[in-house]
Amino acid sequence: MTEPSTPSLGNLSDDILDRLPAHGDDIALARSEGDTWVDVTLAEFHRDVVAVAKGLVGAGVAPGDRVVLLSKTRYEWTVADYAIWWTGAVTVPIYETSSAAQIAWILSDSGAVAAIVENDGHLSKIEQARAEAPVLEHVWTIDTGDLDDLRSAGAGVTDDDLEKRRSALTSDTLATLIYTSGTTGRPKGCCLTHGNFRYELEAATEQLTDLFTAEGASTLLFLPLAHVFARVIQVGAIRSGARLGHTADVKDLVTHLGTFHPTFVLAVPRVFEKVFNSASGKAYADGKGKIFDRAVQTAIGYSRALDDGRPGLALRARHALFDRLVYGKLRDALGGEAQWAISGGAPLGDRLAHFYRGIGVTVLEGYGLTETTAALCVNTPDDQRIGTVGRPLPGTEVRVGDDGELSFRGDQVFGGYWHNDEATAEAVDADGWFATGDLGEVDDDGFVRITGRKKEIIVTAGGKNVAPAVLEDRVRAHPLVSQCLVVGDGKPFVAALVTIDEEAWTGRLDDPELLAEVQKAVDDANSQVSQAESIRKFEILPEDWTEENGYLTPSFKVKRNAVLRDYHDTVEALFVR
Repeated sequence: MTEPSTPSLGNLSDDILDRLPAHGDDIALARSEGDTWVDVTLAEFHRDVVAVAKGLVGAGVAPGDRVVLLSKTRYEWTVADYAIWWTGAVTVPIYETSSAAQIAWILSDSGAVAAIVENDGHLSKIEQARAEAPVLEHVWTIDTGDLDDLRSAGAGVTDDDLEKRRSALTSDTLATLIYTSGTTGRPKGCCLTHGNFRYELEAATEQLTDLFTAEGASTLLFLPLAHVFARVIQVGAIRSGARLGHTADVKDLVTHLGTFHPTFVLAVPRVFEKVFNSASGKAYADGKGKIFDRAVQTAIGYSRALDDGRPGLALRARHALFDRLVYGKLRDALGGEAQWAISGGAPLGDRLAHFYRGIGVTVLEGYGLTETTAALCVNTPDDQRIGTVGRPLPGTEVRVGDDGELSFRGDQVFGGYWHNDEATAEAVDADGWFATGDLGEVDDDGFVRITGRKKEIIVTAGGKNVAPAVLEDRVRAHPLVSQCLVVGDGKPFVAALVTIDEEAWTGRLDDPELLAEVQKAVDDANSQVSQAESIRKFEILPEDWTEENGYLTPSFKVKRNAVLRDYHDTVEALFVR
């Protein structure tokens, strides 16, 4: 454990007001309008927040009321989030890809009295769920101009009226209910307070000053703001003064990164894998595959040499050559200005981490959960160990149970699940230790390594315990592979289900060339484990797993139970002699 600094708690609206007198004219955000970015000063953002907040008060939203926010990542999301807080209400974010049934459950469980949605499609889903949400009174749609109407509704609300609401907020006031997307069962609402966020931000921004407070610091959010990871970056940017942009158009992400030029980005490992695999595929299509492969090995070797001391003269020369030929183009795919990236949600893997650092974009892996207001640990620019998720943030304690499960304690840990005391008691003990459900270890220098999920450990018929994540991450690193799920619980050996990246491979799935490439990926994964843990057979499935077909969570985690349920016969066939 590292000693905590003394966090200045309070509420999240303080982050704006603390900066406003001296930095009101500073550029705080940028709005996407067509192909251009329109800068927004902190004072302009504050005016937008206050106007919407007054509208919420005028519409009857009371302190403590829950207000649903259902939209893609965009400027208005951030405005609405802060406006809800300004009134003393509680933001309940919902992923914009959620089904009507999922929305109905969250509306019902949270008791939301109002909702702000993006478009008519979202409105339709809300209307389908109305029967499950008897206390829902208002629904405002961003794309039809309802936020302007909402501002008009607040004309009679005075600054003093609103300030009484805002100033009554404390660090113990509930700020948000974030429903865990989960891989099984109904989502649970995580109760996060203003103090949880403020404590998290005090620690995280202190550790990541090179990212948040450097001259010209900026970031472009493209992950869903319904996810706590993106949410913390949003609040961190507002708090620190880093320029914040939004985009939800992932198909044109490279274009948007190229016009926004962020100095740091955040993503889940699948995004970093896709950038790498797309570059590799393009290089091979252009007949430059061998050059690209040598550039990759040079980048990885260069990064490893940084850990061992200093790259030798020959390695530095090769690195300089490939920097001109290859690496610059890859950096351009992230906007050209990004020196840092933050990765969370799942392990990135040593190979990709060394590759990105080798091309000049250091990926800082961190670890946390919705229940912990995002990060518990993070690698920092000055204190990084690739293959780990970093040291615990200041003031955060970690311990490893007898079964290898990681537990953490700190003021960013949530107070419990909404209306679910039983689940809360299972997750947090009387001394405040939160059981993560993840397996890991802590090295002698305090760096934390995640080794798998407690509930996903496979025990073969021979009694061998297998952590599937080690194998899955390695197989998934192959350019043609999209997803991998290792199976074999109670079986005589370990096998795998594999899906193919449809952008990288357009041929037949039974093509011998494809089978050979997947076998290479499996062989590479097997090189990391013992023979008893190795994948003996695999099956390529006819379709990829996506959030839309129900096999991925919004943060790209595979819903293991859903896959095993629907592909039961396929799994069983793998073990038939």
